[in-house]
Amino acid sequence: MSDPKKLFVKTYGCQMNVYDSERMVEALGTKGYVTTDVIEDADMVLLNTCHIREKASEKLYSDLGRLRKLKLARPDLKVGVAGCVAQAEGAEILRRAPVVDLVVGPQSYHRLPEMVEAKGRVIDTEFPAEDKFDHLPERRAMRGPTAFLTVQEGCDKFCAFCVVPYTRGAEVSRPADRLMVEARDLVARGVRDITLLGQNVNAYHGAGAGGDWTLARLIREMAEIEGLARIRYTTSHPNDMDDDLIAAHGDVPALMPYLHLPVQSGSDRILKAMNRKHTAAAYLRLIERIRTARPDILFSSDFIVGFPGETDGDFRATLDLIREVRFGAAYSFKYSARPGTPAAEKAPVETAVADARLQEVQALVTAQQRAAQDAMVGREVTVLYEKAGRLAGQMVGKSDHLHAVHVTDPTGRIGELVRVRVTSAVTNSLAAVPVGR
Repeated sequence: MSDPKKLFVKTYGCQMNVYDSERMVEALGTKGYVTTDVIEDADMVLLNTCHIREKASEKLYSDLGRLRKLKLARPDLKVGVAGCVAQAEGAEILRRAPVVDLVVGPQSYHRLPEMVEAKGRVIDTEFPAEDKFDHLPERRAMRGPTAFLTVQEGCDKFCAFCVVPYTRGAEVSRPADRLMVEARDLVARGVRDITLLGQNVNAYHGAGAGGDWTLARLIREMAEIEGLARIRYTTSHPNDMDDDLIAAHGDVPALMPYLHLPVQSGSDRILKAMNRKHTAAAYLRLIERIRTARPDILFSSDFIVGFPGETDGDFRATLDLIREVRFGAAYSFKYSARPGTPAAEKAPVETAVADARLQEVQALVTAQQRAAQDAMVGREVTVLYEKAGRLAGQMVGKSDHLHAVHVTDPTGRIGELVRVRVTSAVTNSLAAVPVGR
């Protein structure tokens, strides 16, 4: 029997890409590939790219430059580029990087097994009519206690700064029955915590029994799966938080008290320029409604500073919104133009000004994050153990509120849900000891 071929995968960017990389590994497994963490041992290197953040293309070409040396030493090495940069710049990648053998977009990766067998260099960045999930192999391997599950892809919002509608396509929701099967299968293989994914996940409207299911209906049905202890979802748009989904945060114990709800700016003028189609006041009312349903919920958000036309007054409005909401975490970025988007045609804010604003937002958010963590000290929380810690007798996992928690528990086991008492808070994590052991 010949040795299996080895596959090295590098995943850039979002949680959706993490899920996609897992599925690509499974698809290539049908051609005899097994994963390796050592790039020098690989028979194939696959770079699964993200186009959201600044300099995404530059990072890709930098990695491809390093791979050129490896391929010179090993001409049989296959190099593939997948994901959103592949979708946006497929032909350009082949032109600029002779080291690349194949380019595949995020809607076509189910075709990878055929592409690796093809002669010569190949590219597939179409939006195929068939559902890629219908063509992926059954998931069989045992899993860790957490998993991502893509339920929706694409976006119809067309925010002025965002490339997702162009790289991922229009909103598409997967059928509810297939998601229920996949969720049950994940739980059967050891998963206890599932995060439902979508570029605009709360716009989910998948075909199901009795008609289209909303995200709230899907969550309520998944919460009935025996052995599934936790459900989360990301990323959401404020305009798609319907009444039933808000109510689910109070009604469904398995739905965790943490919600990532991007707002981007606190200025109505900038929100309009971004084509967000909500106001700061509407966002604040929504936050209050969700907190009424689930008082202990923690919110995180996204902020873009230095968007074209942003004045000092617009920026102060963003700071005011952050202070009013009191976020448990947030991701903040200096605006960078994405080619092909409407905002890319406008003059950006001066770099020094944008840099200063970003530092101010990050300092405020960091203070709020630390305050939220400090408030947990002395409280009892539930932690799902995901792995052993670096210290002897230590387990690491996430709390209901998505805090990383290091627990001193020599008898702990991966996949175990344990009640602990938080003893201290440090940067980005909590320390705890089990209760009743």
